[in-house]
Amino acid sequence: MEVLIVGAILIFILIYNNTIDKNKFIADNARYLEIFREEDYTFLVYAKYGDDADADQLYMKRVLYAIISFFIVLAFAISGGDSANLIDSQFFLNLVLAAVVAVVIFKSSYSSLKKFYKAHLHDIDVMLPYYLKSLEILIQHYTVPVAIGKSIDDAPEIFKPGLRKLIERINSGDSSVDPYMEFANTYPVRDSMRMMRLLYRLGLGSQERKQERLMMFSRTVSNLQNKARETKYQERLHHMESQTMVMLVVTGIGVMLIILISMMMMFNM
Repeated sequence: MEVLIVGAILIFILIYNNTIDKNKFIADNARYLEIFREEDYTFLVYAKYGDDADADQLYMKRVLYAIISFFIVLAFAISGGDSANLIDSQFFLNLVLAAVVAVVIFKSSYSSLKKFYKAHLHDIDVMLPYYLKSLEILIQHYTVPVAIGKSIDDAPEIFKPGLRKLIERINSGDSSVDPYMEFANTYPVRDSMRMMRLLYRLGLGSQERKQERLMMFSRTVSNLQNKARETKYQERLHHMESQTMVMLVVTGIGVMLIILISMMMMFNM
């Protein structure tokens, strides 16, 4: 066990002194480390930090922190045990403990990204109708894929990763409804599935059919915008009611305290 501890310390010292290039080591073994990468990790990174974030670098940091935590926990666990028993059940328990801690460290940042995304689903629900309205204007002059491509720069940041993936699949030759459904599943908010089906149908058929479908699309978007406005109004109303309730409670408590103090002063006179 002492050999393992000394080895871990030596590896740390060599990495710290740049004798071992940890970046080169990770880069050489990247294809093996990618096995543990979640399918939606890159999307979640872009959704939180924007397109300028380096998802690959952040992922490799996760791996590095997990490996370091594994050896640190294992070293501490072994150093507290009986060194005379080199191969026993306690060693395997320590190994499992270190592995569990490493997995928790590795998954913690992913869980944080997931929580951030879920917490912003409400904002996505409110923003989607306004984005679709701007897209509707572009569709009047361009085909649906071209309009989507032109809308990306002005789209809300959280939509950009999904839109780029949608366009990549369409440009790669996928003319089915699947890219649109994938976008709807990525942003599972109110009516997203129906809106993406309507958007897909807009790109099909003749120009006359396009105008008819565009009118249907426009009416649906307008209804969604009205619902979004109602949601915002209800949120403001609820906020004002909460503020009023807090103010009344504070005022009531203040009045009661004043009355109580006045009564105590009268009794002391």
